Amino acid sequence: MSRLSVLSNPFLLGFEEIERLIDRTGKGGGEGYPPYNIERVAAHDGDKEKLRITIALAGFTRDQLEIVVEDNQLIVRGRQADDKSRTYLYRGIATRQFTRTFVLADGIEVKAAELSNGLLIIDLVRHEPDKLVRRIEIGTGGG
Repeated sequence: MSRLSVLSNPFLLGFEEIERLIDRTGKGGGEGYPPYNIERVAAHDGDKEKLRITIALAGFTRDQLEIVVEDNQLIVRGRQADDKSRTYLYRGIATRQFTRTFVLADGIEVKAAELSNGLLIIDLVRHEPDKLVRRIEIGTGGG
């Protein structure tokens, strides 16, 4: 049985990639670590929309984190090596790896990232797309 999608409407041409992105985000959203917030930040420079992602990363240093924008995806990875020289009587703080992926719409740009007090703050800005109107000339059927 084939799945019917909202984006399969015959008037929506070229939106197959958006459907793939929606499927991809639905599959990767089950893990809750690390916790994060996404907020809209007041813009002070005109009509640009500003967003902020804050990820709680206690115990991580800058060199254990990687932030990459690839294929309209913001990917945050963290890797902590287990310290073999320590002997734990109780271990409640796990050293774990993670990958957190956010799909970015066209026009969203990562402006800055900062690690402070165990919080990774990533600032994004959405640029307003230029409104483009183009007249298409109608040719004759002669070639």
